[in-house]
Amino acid sequence: MTLTADAAPGTAEETQHVDVLVVGAGISGIGAAYHLKEQFPGKSFVILDALDARGGTWWTHRYPGVRSDSDLFTFGYGFKPWRGASIAASEEILAYLDEVIEDNDLGDRIRYRHRVSAASWSSEEKRWTVHVTREDTGESLRFTTDFLWMCQGYYDHSRPHRPQWEGLDRFRGQVVHPQQWPVDLDYAGKRVVVIGSGATAATLVPAMAQEAAHVTMLQRSPTFFFARPRTHELANTLRALDVPDEWTHEILRRAYIAEGDEITRMSKEAPEELRAFIIESMRPLLPEGFDIDKHFNPTYRPWQQRLALLPDGDLFTAIREGQASVVTDTIDTFTETGIRTSSGEELEADIVVTATGFDLSLFGGVAFTVDGEPVDFTQRVTWRGMMISGVPNMAYVFGYFRASWTLRADLVSEFVCRLLAHMEKRGATTVVPTLRPEDAGMQLRPWGDPENFNSGYVMRTMHLMFKQGDREPWLHLLEYAEERDSLPALELDDTSLVYG
Repeated sequence: MTLTADAAPGTAEETQHVDVLVVGAGISGIGAAYHLKEQFPGKSFVILDALDARGGTWWTHRYPGVRSDSDLFTFGYGFKPWRGASIAASEEILAYLDEVIEDNDLGDRIRYRHRVSAASWSSEEKRWTVHVTREDTGESLRFTTDFLWMCQGYYDHSRPHRPQWEGLDRFRGQVVHPQQWPVDLDYAGKRVVVIGSGATAATLVPAMAQEAAHVTMLQRSPTFFFARPRTHELANTLRALDVPDEWTHEILRRAYIAEGDEITRMSKEAPEELRAFIIESMRPLLPEGFDIDKHFNPTYRPWQQRLALLPDGDLFTAIREGQASVVTDTIDTFTETGIRTSSGEELEADIVVTATGFDLSLFGGVAFTVDGEPVDFTQRVTWRGMMISGVPNMAYVFGYFRASWTLRADLVSEFVCRLLAHMEKRGATTVVPTLRPEDAGMQLRPWGDPENFNSGYVMRTMHLMFKQGDREPWLHLLEYAEERDSLPALELDDTSLVYG
């Protein structure tokens, strides 16, 4: 890293220059840092993160039972064996990330409490200028970089999604959102209503049911739930045979990927067969006579929204043992003592948890300009879900909906490093995804296709996102099965990438 005096009169601001600047110290950013250090030991790079510590979502989410909703053999990195149970708590995931940071001496590359507010590209200087605020001191900083790598994830960590309900101000109990969980919340012996039925609710309900008087999951509509063992039987077998961790990791990784590929295939080719399989897998885990069609049989097809994973079927256990219950209804109004549903049922509550989801934040809310012109991403097109048309020397990480985020983070890291090496080989200082003559008049489609995936957080923020085209390379949101071979084989001299 180089420091240069570059300040307006009367200020003490310094400009720090690095070859590559990574935004975000979560799963994506730490993985990017590993690949950069391994493949480019001579390049300078730094990771900036607005939070107090590493981990992103795993650092901000503190609600009871917070855990992975996919297996850690695929959610873990391809280069770092996972040694624990398949489904892991946030503390275990953070410890794993700490090992990656320590093992690869990445700690001194990370700057916490550094919030990026703006990024400006200059074609004349062939570099980005990134404006940063120190969250702990209020100090303004400036970085310049030859290549900007956005690894900030996609959640808006500061503002959770909160619907407005009639009568909320009358409720005398406590209302909390999982994204802003009070560290001192005491729910022991309390009546709890959790609004929502996604992955967060699936985690919260069985975790809180262990201490609460009773937990009611109030859902507007059902979600598909899928019970899986917390620890894969094959992992136990391999470890008992003293198989090396690296082998166990790769074998289990392949097993989970194969299972995911098959479920994804069925969701598209035989959705009703998959629906029947999921429904029947739930039936023996629930009380006799439980109305599965009402509470756990959605109107959408499997994987049109994310499957909610239940380690060892813990939610079903809580329902069987009478610690938790499910109400499928809409909210008429909050009352002083709870919630009245549209059918007239009164749900008494001391605490209401609004597990109503999150909103997306495009590139962390950073304001981008290129040669002084603001970048309106809603009018730009993605290049294979990794770069943006007309935006030079910038890549981003966006994971899969139907597979572990890290599977794609690894692929993107490998691609970006290959691109940087290719630029060096060509003697190029810039690369810009550019629409080709044959793309003139190309139909621009929304970022997401509701027929493919229509979770609430996707639909609510569609208008804020960039577009995709109707042909390669302007497509994204493909499946891992489609990209695990195609991305490593991409031709870097494609005419849609213009080098300078």
